[in-house]
Amino acid sequence: MRIEGLDERPDGDGAGHDDDRPVRGEWVTPRDAPEGPPDGAVLYLHGGGYVACSPRTHRPITSRLAHDTGLPVLAARYRLAPEHPFPAPLEDAVAAYRWLLAQGVPASGIVIAGDSAGGHLAAVLAGEICRLSLPNPAGLALFSPWVDLTCELSIEAQERAHDPYITAASARRIARLVVGPAGFDDPRLALLTCAWTNSPPVLIQVGGAEVLRTECEAFADALKRAGAACELQVWKGQMHVFQILNRVLPEAGEAMRDAARFICAVTHHASPGRIEAA
Repeated sequence: MRIEGLDERPDGDGAGHDDDRPVRGEWVTPRDAPEGPPDGAVLYLHGGGYVACSPRTHRPITSRLAHDTGLPVLAARYRLAPEHPFPAPLEDAVAAYRWLLAQGVPASGIVIAGDSAGGHLAAVLAGEICRLSLPNPAGLALFSPWVDLTCELSIEAQERAHDPYITAASARRIARLVVGPAGFDDPRLALLTCAWTNSPPVLIQVGGAEVLRTECEAFADALKRAGAACELQVWKGQMHVFQILNRVLPEAGEAMRDAARFICAVTHHASPGRIEAA
């Protein structure tokens, strides 16, 4: 696996347009990747509540995706709250997607993926792509996405959840930092009330024991009502973003293989034959 730092700065006038945003992160590629522009890629948006973590912390996921799919993975480094509340992360995510298109990667070969807050950002990005009339990606792969930043559903589910990693109360406190002075009024934040009529296929994986399960189930229902192709996988007994433990937890490895199959299917990318063996 090759991991290269990415720091692409614009040549424009710095007027603050989306095109002028620098693109930073990591470019993760299989060692046997062919030379030349790739015909597909994964744009990965890491979790961490919009306030922590980085592409480095999520290498167990991004490197596994690159290995299993044979596709390069752009792990974007987006600005974090509270210094940079929403929509700063979305602006950086849009810039990363535009950068992939500018490199010659077709939208039909791009899957946007993310976990937790990064899963929320991935879905928000898909909606913004539609609003900006950019070409639609091939699909979305979401690991334990934080669907509802108001945490209303997760607060209700807290008594039934046994997730050792995250609580609804802590998520709500973090959310107030994420939205900043503007509060929760930005309609782009509300995934459950967005129109998803033009959504690409979506894979949602969530742990059966985690507090965000109810949110993920509600999101899958909203997508299906809009006519989107959505597969919801509830992994019995698993905690929040268990996929990051794919080197030691058999269920996490199996979940990553399922995600790789989904990515290869929606991008029509031939699997390198490593999914079953991983």
